[in-house]
Amino acid sequence: MAASSASSALPASVAPVPDRPRITQLRLSAFAGHRRAVLRLGPLTVLAGPSGSGKTSALRAYDALARLGGGAELGAVFPDPGACVPERARPDAQHRRGFRIGCTADGAEGPVHLDVAVQAEPELRIVGERLTADGVVLLETALRDPGRRAVQAAWHTAGSAPVTRAPLPDDRLGTPLLPLRVAGKTDGQRRVLAAAEQMVVALRSVFACDPRPGRMREPVPTGSGRLLGGCDNLADVLWRTRAECGRRHAQFVAAVRAGCAGPVEDVLAEPALGGVVGALLDRGDGVRTGLGRLGYGELRFLALALVLFTGPGVLEVDPAGEVPAALQTLTVLADGFDRGLDVRQRAELLRLAARMCDRGHIRLVAAVADASWAVEAVEAVGEAGQAGAAAAGGVTVVHLSP
Repeated sequence: MAASSASSALPASVAPVPDRPRITQLRLSAFAGHRRAVLRLGPLTVLAGPSGSGKTSALRAYDALARLGGGAELGAVFPDPGACVPERARPDAQHRRGFRIGCTADGAEGPVHLDVAVQAEPELRIVGERLTADGVVLLETALRDPGRRAVQAAWHTAGSAPVTRAPLPDDRLGTPLLPLRVAGKTDGQRRVLAAAEQMVVALRSVFACDPRPGRMREPVPTGSGRLLGGCDNLADVLWRTRAECGRRHAQFVAAVRAGCAGPVEDVLAEPALGGVVGALLDRGDGVRTGLGRLGYGELRFLALALVLFTGPGVLEVDPAGEVPAALQTLTVLADGFDRGLDVRQRAELLRLAARMCDRGHIRLVAAVADASWAVEAVEAVGEAGQAGAAAAGGVTVVHLSP
């Protein structure tokens, strides 16, 4: 797949935002249909391309890196590793094939780069990992003995010995394991730890979201109040969030009003028999419309708007608990962002995303078939901002082709 990017830089808000760790580049060196693809990521990124251009696989690679950064086991992240191997990849003399992905995390430590090589056949294992910053290799692992379930790791020390060597498991990413292995006694070790923390924090708070309206129409059991990736339990989440923050809920209702047909005075959830809750639109004239009566596009709009207004405490994500929320950024991965939406809905939703991303606490990577409308929608927010409304920070469009 070929990739090219363009950015629409619009007036940014004047309020300073913390230098939160964030992923600014995704590298698909050899992954599924991608070869040597480098995707630049901004606060609001739109991946655009026809069917078969690799939008979904790019989001899958991002999500996989996020899960590995959270300490997930390799087999759980890649249940079908063969599908990630480029179709024309040839096995080596030992009949091995695999794939390579990577990313760059920017933040207080500057750009930190992570690249991972995974063997998918004949058995799944990590065979190489490299963490670098400013041209210095901070961590490097390699498979030395195929008979052992371990890789040989070397990390930067800059002390009496330039590097420290030790084995690491071959079924987990080494970067999140560094705080357990590196003492932090030398400047070099502290640099390794700071870079690893920046990468892990940037990767951890990722929410892959693809609302499924068919599962949102019926009442759901009350649960944790944390939104699932398919938004099946949207009613349960509304039951919680409506009471938590009145101001945020009012903004959410205003967004829903712009994306749904008919008047909308409130969006709420009500308990029903059997320990379930159902979501409703209050029309303001005594009529309440259950979600089961809403259209496919209305439900997707409502669910994605709710995601943009909430945060890690409401979404089913695994943020770095040891890092203050003010220093973390939630990244939403939205496949088929405009699926089922009409022209008005998709423009309204992207404008909402632009406003939310401009605040710095949330980032969005959205996949669409055609991005010709996206820049126009966000530029409209920028023009409105010059007249006194909130300005958007711009949209980065990455064009993918088969």
